[in-house]
Amino acid sequence: QVQFVESGGGLVQPGGSLRLSCSASGFTFNIRSLGWYRQAGKYRTVVATITRDGDTDYADSVRGRFSISRDDAKNTVSLQMNSLKPDDTAVYYCNQQPPFPSWGQGTQVTVSS
Repeated sequence: QVQFVESGGGLVQPGGSLRLSCSASGFTFNIRSLGWYRQAGKYRTVVATITRDGDTDYADSVRGRFSISRDDAKNTVSLQMNSLKPDDTAVYYCNQQPPFPSWGQGTQVTVSS
């Protein structure tokens, strides 16, 4: 059974930083590309991806501010978020890239003064 457990969200002021973590299980983690996604309204969009070889890609809106990383020994994927903006407010999820049908509960990130 595929499972994702996200953590690390919270309330932060504009310009601040947060580090999100995701623990995954139920699939062969180290051969998959992984991604962080966020949902602020109706749609869920991809924020950052990382391949099995460690190649990364980012949405234009977060490029240069966010950094995705993975630890295959621990089956975890992380997202370091710096210089946060109010537009980054969303529920953040991790999943495979492209995503499995099942999703975790996500972690809420709120950027507000």
